Amino acid sequence: MQSMKWALVTGASAGIGQATAKLLWQQGYSLILTARRKERLQQFEKALKAERPHQEVVLGTFDISERTQVESFCRIQDSVLSKLEVLVNNAGLARGVEKVPEARLDDWDQMIDTNIKGLFYLTRFISEKMLKNKAGIIVNLGSVAGRWTYPGGAVYCATKHAVKAFSEGLRMDLLGTGVRVVNIEPGMVETEFSQVRLQDDAKGKAVYAGMKPLTAEDIAETILWTIQRPKHVNIQELVIFPTDQASVRDVHRNV
Repeated sequence: MQSMKWALVTGASAGIGQATAKLLWQQGYSLILTARRKERLQQFEKALKAERPHQEVVLGTFDISERTQVESFCRIQDSVLSKLEVLVNNAGLARGVEKVPEARLDDWDQMIDTNIKGLFYLTRFISEKMLKNKAGIIVNLGSVAGRWTYPGGAVYCATKHAVKAFSEGLRMDLLGTGVRVVNIEPGMVETEFSQVRLQDDAKGKAVYAGMKPLTAEDIAETILWTIQRPKHVNIQELVIFPTDQASVRDVHRNV
């Protein structure tokens, strides 16, 4: 029997995106999963279908920061996207920890294009469809870096500040339509995030040495909770730190 509930998760090939998609799948949602890594998405799809073969999966392997690719995907998948109840804007990344005078401009471009433009583009097309249905929920993955800045993170923090501002403005634009907007702002979560940022597995793992960080599943469970609130309840913003972290710079480590 085909599920009538549809959710879209970006950056679903690993980490928080994949953990969130798995929980939504277990709750009966058919899924639209996007990422650039086609093989990983296909492996994930195979695992999901083995568990619940009656639910549907649609894969989109494209670069979310490329507007033409986003437009093309939304046009091709229009019939499915018109049924969408949940959008989880998870795709994002950090590159480098250099201070502004030494930073690589290519890193800046990639963060701005993915974290800001990609999220904006997809939300533009999906919110239009949810508006017609007068229902739906858009969950943006922000960060504590969208509230507090730190050395070596000026541009990454700026992109997450943009997500916060965009979420607030989007919520105002959709007021009275029945569409909810949530901004989830995690602290330290152990995924591929630091390995990608530092381009080094050992250095990435060292970021979490001596402390207990959040897991992708912790954030996925929180996202699911916000989605499952009654429709008259909107969790506008939610900051989540691990117990061993008190601020963006204060971390307790057993070393």
